[in-house]
Amino acid sequence: MKGDYQDLVDEISALLAVPATLENRDFGLIAFGAHDSDDDTAMDPVRTRSILTRKSTPAVRAWFEGFGIARATGPVRIPAAPDAGVFRDRICLPVRHRGIVLGYVWLLDAAPGPTEAQLAAAMDVTARIGTLLADEERAGADLSRELRAVLTAERGWQYDMAVAALRTALGEAGAEGLHTVVCVTPWAAADAPSSRSLPGTAALCTVRVGPGSPGGRARGAADGEADSAGANGAAGGGARAGQPGGPRGAAAGDDDGPDPYALAVLVRLRSADALSPVRTAADRLRASAGAAEATAGFATPRRGLTDLNTAWLEATSAARAARAETGLGPVADWSEIGPYRMLTALPADRAHDPAVRELLDRSHAELARTAEVFLDHSGQAGRTAAALGIHRQTLYYRLSRVEQLTGLDLGEGEDRLLLHMALKAARL
Repeated sequence: MKGDYQDLVDEISALLAVPATLENRDFGLIAFGAHDSDDDTAMDPVRTRSILTRKSTPAVRAWFEGFGIARATGPVRIPAAPDAGVFRDRICLPVRHRGIVLGYVWLLDAAPGPTEAQLAAAMDVTARIGTLLADEERAGADLSRELRAVLTAERGWQYDMAVAALRTALGEAGAEGLHTVVCVTPWAAADAPSSRSLPGTAALCTVRVGPGSPGGRARGAADGEADSAGANGAAGGGARAGQPGGPRGAAAGDDDGPDPYALAVLVRLRSADALSPVRTAADRLRASAGAAEATAGFATPRRGLTDLNTAWLEATSAARAARAETGLGPVADWSEIGPYRMLTALPADRAHDPAVRELLDRSHAELARTAEVFLDHSGQAGRTAAALGIHRQTLYYRLSRVEQLTGLDLGEGEDRLLLHMALKAARL
């Protein structure tokens, strides 16, 4: 029975009574077994660095590869090499699938060490890890086309067919499991990155959000063609082209900007409450987005694929909110973006009410900021003046100017609501 990586690493650790560490073939950390905090021998500089930085140094990698671990089919014992920073003997269990090495399980070796029978049992577990790694590698390489089709399909039978194709490709267990969708924007490259360094990734692709792509074209990691889709947005028809949350609104940049792509990632989850892997993956992807101010957003976790279009809309909305409101980002959870959950769904041509048009002119930036801070502080003058570092009389003067420019009465609840939402919408 196939489990996730952490479960399998824990199984090996229990079999051999030593903490195990799983890395991919590029020596990127995937999972590691817990160790007794009172046992200092369970850690050494190499293992500590691997866990903290999620990778090994070139010197360590060269030392290990020199023992033929990429060709080995069974356990390989590797002696310590202080010059390379390896202070403890190790056992490497190569993780293979159909003859191809996909990763390595590492164990610290000490007398008397595991028996041959224990190592054989551990190798059986590595075979299951190999199957899981192969499935994920296939998914990242091959399912980008299917994910793209879902994100760019119109509502109705086209969307239903796209979801059915993705469900078939993922398999019943994968399709009905718990997922979330991540959006990283802007994404400078036309192609998605490899999924090999992103454990838990079921599929990813880039979505075209620039000019000339009203349907939200997308490109997958292994597939160089970018199909155009229907007239509805990248959220499966949930928003039309040019609307926030749709293919253009999903990108933080303008249509004429240099970064006309957003990255979409379908991520498997163990629990709806365990979202730290999602944030970690989003941070790593932002770092490789090719844009200094890339932001990311992720959707509410869901089981199954039926509402994938809604999840994509949530993820793009959260990414846009993270860019609009720095306090939310750089990685935002849709459930925590407050009023932007509604504002990102507004049509772009209706987001700015005529009453605030003059206030939003750059010449009145200080007045707009004052009004927003005032409304953020529930209209409490003392707190607002303190937050802005101004005298109350200055605050009252500025607020009177806001009322003159907008024709709104800040003593009226509905006028306050309109102004507050208009100022927040202007950030998008």
